[in-house]
Amino acid sequence: MTELLYYHDSYLQDFEAIIVAVDKKEGRLRVALDRTAFYPGGGGQPNDIGWLTVDGRKLTVDSIKRDGGHLWHALGGMKGASIRIAPGQRVRCELDWARRYTLMRTHTAMHILCGVVWRDYGASVTGGDMKVGAGRMDFEFAAMSGELVADIERSCNVEIAAARPVITRTLPREEAFKIPDLIRTKINLLPKQIREVRTVELKGLDLQADGGTHTGNTGEVGSMRVVNYQSKGAINKRIYVEIGDPQA
Repeated sequence: MTELLYYHDSYLQDFEAIIVAVDKKEGRLRVALDRTAFYPGGGGQPNDIGWLTVDGRKLTVDSIKRDGGHLWHALGGMKGASIRIAPGQRVRCELDWARRYTLMRTHTAMHILCGVVWRDYGASVTGGDMKVGAGRMDFEFAAMSGELVADIERSCNVEIAAARPVITRTLPREEAFKIPDLIRTKINLLPKQIREVRTVELKGLDLQADGGTHTGNTGEVGSMRVVNYQSKGAINKRIYVEIGDPQA
């Protein structure tokens, strides 16, 4: 099993690891490492990208896939090069930090949005997605208006300014599911075989099961702006948001 460094330290930008397996899939060479800070994607958050230095050459890592207990790092930049890549080699790994940090801020912003809507309106989440610096979230609202989303935007920015601490924990499944409203989506997406649940708490605002990466406090988001909203059904409304520059 790959040790998931990002679970415990979202701010880890570079690290050393040992290759434990090498193979090819769909024509791409990929390696599994004993430990990684690369997030493989999930919960709407895209996977990380970056670089891996092996045998003196810096290669790109542009996709991460979970397969058979490992996280496989697909490698690029090998054309025309003769590189030794084998299990047991120690490698240096580096995240594309500017991209990762923006995704951390974006993911935290989505939790702020979810927490505000749940607290103020009791609306469950029916879906969501994010990209670098922007995202959308679907809620169980019967109706939505410009005035409503303006109020939501104001409340979200109040929570950003409050710089609430963001705390992660890993709990046994039985203990985690005793927490009221831990799962905010309409469908519980946690498979029964998962015996430990990672929780993310925006102190005083939001507490959910989540495996992604987040900032250390809400203030790092900088600001949030609602850029659009749509009706996606009788009781399904979509809110699109973008984040501003991080705080200095």
